[in-house]
Amino acid sequence: MTMMKAWTITGPGPHSLEELQLQDIPEPLPAADEIKVRVRAVGLNPADYKVIESGSWDDPHVVGLDVAGEVVAIGSNVSDWSVGKRVMYHGDLRRNGSLAEFTVTTHLSAAPIPDSVSFEQAAASLCGTLTAYQAFYRKANLSELPTVLIHAGGGAVGLAALQFARDLHLPTITTVSARKRPLVERVGAGTIIDYHQTNVTQAVMKATAGRGVGLSINTIGGESLAADVDRMAYNGQIIAIGDGMPAHLDLNAKALSIARSALGGAYRSENPTEIADLGLMAGVVGQKLAAGEFDPVIDRVLPFNQAATGLKLLKHDENLGKLVVRV
Repeated sequence: MTMMKAWTITGPGPHSLEELQLQDIPEPLPAADEIKVRVRAVGLNPADYKVIESGSWDDPHVVGLDVAGEVVAIGSNVSDWSVGKRVMYHGDLRRNGSLAEFTVTTHLSAAPIPDSVSFEQAAASLCGTLTAYQAFYRKANLSELPTVLIHAGGGAVGLAALQFARDLHLPTITTVSARKRPLVERVGAGTIIDYHQTNVTQAVMKATAGRGVGLSINTIGGESLAADVDRMAYNGQIIAIGDGMPAHLDLNAKALSIARSALGGAYRSENPTEIADLGLMAGVVGQKLAAGEFDPVIDRVLPFNQAATGLKLLKHDENLGKLVVRV
């Protein structure tokens, strides 16, 4: 049995990040419809520490979602990948994850990494980026859209959403803290609202001459979804990415619509078309990276033995941009 290094958590939850361990576990083997990947870089996400804190596992569970690496083995039913190909993919929360020397995944959700794109760039452009891409290109009605409100513009989803809105020539309004203002300026944000200092609803209505926005990309969820109603134009749409749906959400007065955007549900659906769409979206992002049309906004690249440190930085909002672990 060949062993590998991996960051794991074991036992009944809840857990703390202090319980995360770097240990030796057996290398995984690909099933018939899977590929085995030599992990080269991992993008860290809030979902990673949330899984650690809330999950329970009888066996050591490898954490991490986003992968950039090289195919080292393929299952007997796989014909679309070959050994040596560079791939990127957003993983399934229910499976062993990416913070390991090797991992396996379904062949459907992987996308090729263009030659000019580094493993670190690819790994930094998955979970948050694909969530923003899904919000714009799978969920939103983009016809006659005047202005987009992007909440938490300094986060991974927000920074990607600002860039996709720019590609679509859509004016943007974004909320951000003063500390992260340089990040949204870097990717071309339009109207910038410091939500610590300014009433967001008043600022949005002022920026839109009292009409409101046609689309809100809401990564906060909960009561902020209800608050968005007063910021919307008639026939506007809210894309809900953050958790929680308030019971008193009033969509009727302005004929508003709301849609939920989430990546992980594609795997839970067991629908091969939806799972393959994760790979399709990642492929588009890879091409944007290669063309210099997308900036993953990397804060820093950490060595493998500092992955737990990176997750702590992320949890405490001490990063300015994406944190990537080089494996």
